[in-house]
Amino acid sequence: MSRPLKPRCIRFHPNAVYFKPQGIPLRYLEEVALSLDEVEAIRLCDHKNLEQKKAAQKIKVSQSTLQRILTKARKKIAEAIITGKALKIKTQ
Repeated sequence: MSRPLKPRCIRFHPNAVYFKPQGIPLRYLEEVALSLDEVEAIRLCDHKNLEQKKAAQKIKVSQSTLQRILTKARKKIAEAIITGKALKIKTQ
């Protein structure tokens, strides 16, 4: 049995939750889903240029957990871009 997740502090809720390649109807696309904690990690580290230690403190996780979240999020974003999949941000 796995440990329950600690509550994370997410301060960002995106206006747009779907991104897809132009000119391809959504019904023909596979989806890659990003969780809100993945989006928050990307926002803090890549957009706001915070160090991982400070970003981890803001989300209330350890630095190693933040690193795992970032790695997972970046792989998902790369997969969506490289393979032409739709990118969906889960809002819950």
